[in-house]
Amino acid sequence: MPLTEPDMNEVVGSHDLLLITLDTLRYDVAAELAATGRTPRLASRLPGGVWDERHAPGNFTYASHQAMFAGFLPTPAAPGPHRRLFAARFAGSETTAAGTYVFETPDLVSGLAAAGYHTVCVGGVGFFDKRGPLGSVLPGYFQESHWEPEFGVPSPTSFEAQIDRAEQVIAGLAPGRRLFLFVNVSALHQPNWFHLPGATREAGDSRASHAAALEYVDRHIDRLFDAVSGRGPAFAIVCSDHGTAYGDDGYTGHRLGHQAVWTVPYTHFFLEAP
Repeated sequence: MPLTEPDMNEVVGSHDLLLITLDTLRYDVAAELAATGRTPRLASRLPGGVWDERHAPGNFTYASHQAMFAGFLPTPAAPGPHRRLFAARFAGSETTAAGTYVFETPDLVSGLAAAGYHTVCVGGVGFFDKRGPLGSVLPGYFQESHWEPEFGVPSPTSFEAQIDRAEQVIAGLAPGRRLFLFVNVSALHQPNWFHLPGATREAGDSRASHAAALEYVDRHIDRLFDAVSGRGPAFAIVCSDHGTAYGDDGYTGHRLGHQAVWTVPYTHFFLEAP
């Protein structure tokens, strides 16, 4: 079932916005778990219970998020052109059309701030840790940004800690202020062996532990959706920024041009106020 493409000019200003990147999540793993009932909460948000197959705008976190923050979300894995939800105004864009929200700034985050949104980043992987100049670039787009070691890749409870912080931010925001909340979920990224029962540090990460990490995220993600929708109507985008290889054709990791890295899951949907 194809995704319905909303007119974002009607959404921006009337809805809160939530962008979740499930960092490093492979499309094939996401699709398999949805089809076999292992991620029921996420699957319930997908049209027909199926993820949209897309191509990532970059093959590692920094490149992909720079593109997404400029309005280049993952592209449908089919011949285009495909209308984008958001785009900076520039001449000759073939993917800006009626229904695209066009912003006048260099990036989506500042464009939404100019439209009256309070922009918040809850970081996850190292490119959001603010521990040095490189880790400060992406969170620096936002008016408010958060990162703690408990949010990071080595933490087996990272997503729960990120949701705790998101709930605190939401509780402190004026009810009439529109919110753009971005959450970079670190749980899928290596190391993830500790999410798979019986796995060991010595055995390392695997496609199976990657899948177990997605099951962990699924167990908690409704709490994040509920926190956002508790403020009023919202529009959510959930996707991966890139995949990762676990020995596929001899490749391991990402920042490389393998199908397992370029192909990512994507969906978007409305969150209605309770």
